[in-house]
Amino acid sequence: MIQINNVTKTFGGFKALDQTCIHVHKGSIYGLVGPNGAGKSTIIRHLTGVYRPDEGELLIDGQPVYENPALKSRIAYIPDNLFFFLNDNLKDMMRFYRDLYPRFSMERYELLREAFPTIDEKRSLRRLSKGMQKQAAFWLAVCCMPDVIILDEPVDGLDPIMRRQVWSLLMSDVAEHETTVLVSSHNLRELEDVCDSVGIMDKGKVVLERSLSDLQGKTTKLQVIFEGDLPVFPKELPILHISNIGRVYTIIVRESREAAAKLLAPYSPLMIDTLPLSLEEIFIYELGGAEYGIKDIIL
Repeated sequence: MIQINNVTKTFGGFKALDQTCIHVHKGSIYGLVGPNGAGKSTIIRHLTGVYRPDEGELLIDGQPVYENPALKSRIAYIPDNLFFFLNDNLKDMMRFYRDLYPRFSMERYELLREAFPTIDEKRSLRRLSKGMQKQAAFWLAVCCMPDVIILDEPVDGLDPIMRRQVWSLLMSDVAEHETTVLVSSHNLRELEDVCDSVGIMDKGKVVLERSLSDLQGKTTKLQVIFEGDLPVFPKELPILHISNIGRVYTIIVRESREAAAKLLAPYSPLMIDTLPLSLEEIFIYELGGAEYGIKDIIL
């Protein structure tokens, strides 16, 4: 559904995107993660048609987004910093969205009133809290019946109950309407619960792109005790991180559980135990290996 092939974007000599490649399947939720300045916002501005790439191609459903109003009417976008007209209330914005999006569903708008009961539709949106403004943005976006939803820090400011409700609504649209969702967020623990695939960006490139199950299945966290000191491992072993507390060593290996255990077996460990590895840990250790500067974090 979304194909970004070797996209490069330069601003005044600074290369914000460098041969970036991203592929998002139709009817899936894709998590785009990376440190500040990695290029995530630049990618989003390309996907929403604000920027045109200097090189490469960026397609949604096989079409370029830039200067393509018909395609943009099938895309809903919720930014981190919301914008509403100064004095408009939710009903005013609903009419505005209804004029922009030909598939806007009034039936769904009425049905979702029960899902967002705290929002006063006649009150100026600028006077609402950040969390209520974010609720209003979701209410309007899903009523557009988009094929693609692009989210930037989507649940920032929402309380835990509303966060769960919003994700449930999005996942329902993915399942029932094959909506494609791309979400950029620093809340990796939350993405872990909802994403099908993940792309990790660093310095304008996507350094890793896999399904979440494949990513977690091919990176392993081991706790190991050796008889003496830590063995000297050859450089070709795919070890991302080693730390220790006393004699207990935590070793992160870019292999499956079985393969990781076999790699360490020749060093005769006294104890070896496999622990679950979170998306947050994978993010830290992968970028640590890419000289991100986080070398000795124990999670």
